[in-house]
Amino acid sequence: MDTVRIDKWLWAARFFKTRALASKACDLGRIHSNGIKAKPAREVRLSDKLQIENEGGIFQIEVLLLSEMRGPAAIAQTLYKETEASRAARMKLAEERKAMQQYAPLPEHRPSKRDRRRIIQFRGRD
Repeated sequence: MDTVRIDKWLWAARFFKTRALASKACDLGRIHSNGIKAKPAREVRLSDKLQIENEGGIFQIEVLLLSEMRGPAAIAQTLYKETEASRAARMKLAEERKAMQQYAPLPEHRPSKRDRRRIIQFRGRD
């Protein structure tokens, strides 16, 4: 096996929960392979450089192994190697998000019907 479809590989490497989500991310232009936007059917080869944008952040990785089957997370992490710059940027972003939580505390209870009406009115929806 010299190549694998990029949507299958992203699913097997556990960047996305389903292959459909991986395919949709490719269609939306959130996956780049060697600097080029990747379509779902694009072939992944060993030592390809991928940039993956998902809810976890932006990953810049190098492909080490190929797999079409989804396995345990420990095995999935051996399929790629993330760059140090990418890891540092994601950690910095996570720290910033955590720091911002103290400025926007969660509400103490669910909004009442009256509160919901005021929220809708404030947002401009009638």
